[in-house]
Formats: sequence, C-alpha cells, structure tokens
Amino acid sequence: MTRTITVDDLKSLLNLIAEAMTREKSRLCELDGVIGDADHGIAMELGFSAAAKAAAVLDSATSDPTLVFNTAAKAFLNAVGASSGPLYATALMRAGASAKGKEFLTDDDLVDVFIALAKGIQDRGKAEIGEKTMVDAWAPAAAACGAARENRMPLATCLSEALAAAEAGTEATKDMIATKGRSSRLGERALGHIDPGAASATIVVSCFQTFFSP
Repeated sequence: MTRTITVDDLKSLLNLIAEAMTREKSRLCELDGVIGDADHGIAMELGFSAAAKAAAVLDSATSDPTLVFNTAAKAFLNAVGASSGPLYATALMRAGASAKGKEFLTDDDLVDVFIALAKGIQDRGKAEIGEKTMVDAWAPAAAACGAARENRMPLATCLSEALAAAEAGTEATKDMIATKGRSSRLGERALGHIDPGAASATIVVSCFQTFFSP
C-alpha cells in the first residue's frame, strides 16, 4: 500500500538524521582524522542539526515538501563552511526541485527525491565512483534504490537495497586512493581507511531506511 509522506514526516526524518550525526560525530571525526582534518563529524552534526531546527519551525499547514528541503538546504549551508556544506545544500535543493508542486509525497516521489539527493552530491562534487568520496556511497545507493523501484519493490525494500549498496560502497573506499579533496594529498597512505564522507552518507541512507520501514 502506498503511503502519504507529509511535511511532518520530512521534518521527523531530518530530526532522525541530525540525532544520528550527533551519535556518530566522534566516529566520523576519527575516520577524518586519518585522512583529513578530523572535523567531518562536527560539520555533519552542525549541518543536519541546523537543517532539522530550521525545518521544525515551518508551519506544517502552509508548507510543502519543497519548502522543507529548501529551508533545510539554506540552513545547512549557513551552518557548514566546509566542503560538505555546498554538497548537501545542493543535494537538498535538488530534492526540493524533485518535489516541486506536491503537497505531499508518494512512495514513488520519495524514491525520486532520494535519487535527486544523490545526483546533487555527485554533480556539485564532480566526483565519480572510485575516487574515495561520499559519491562511492551515494551513487550506488541511488542506483540500487531506483532499480528496486523499477522492479516494483515496496519503498522499504528499495531503501534496504540502497543501504546495502551504500555500505558496500563505503567499505570499498578502503581500497581506493583518493583523487579528490584533502585526502588526495596522502596518495597510498589513504589505503586501508574508509572515506568519512562515504561513512556519513551511509548514515543518512540508513536513516531513510529506518524511517520508512514498516
């Protein structure tokens, strides 16, 4: 059965992601400490907490999904000056564009939103799979989600497939040499270490999967 995904649902989803980033902040900073500036967890907590708080004060009766995503995007960008700020702001704006004109979202709409998020990350970062970035989690997750939906799988299954693909993509970054971002300076010294951006992307995907599971 297709559900109706409301503005309040999207607010709750953002809050769930913010809470997850708070829990995982230390782990993400540890991962980033190996190949970056050890601040990725802080940035992700700041960004999603700001996004969730900004969305929470919107009047649900007069707001639509696009306004929720656009408000979240602006708040994330204002809170995070690091590279993840523009990436997730673009992703959230793309999600808003995907939902344009809709008072609520269907399961199909949510899949479109999820794919738009991933595309926004990839387009803004100009990264491809295999370059040891968050795209290594987001791109496979979006592809798996879309493929499952094309096979008429329920939303929960689509997002479970997405999570499995994100986890596999994140694990695969251990064997990659970075060609983008600060970690690219390390060359082969980055081998054996998970990309923190891919790890945080997987947390976002896991929150989608948790929230929309039956």
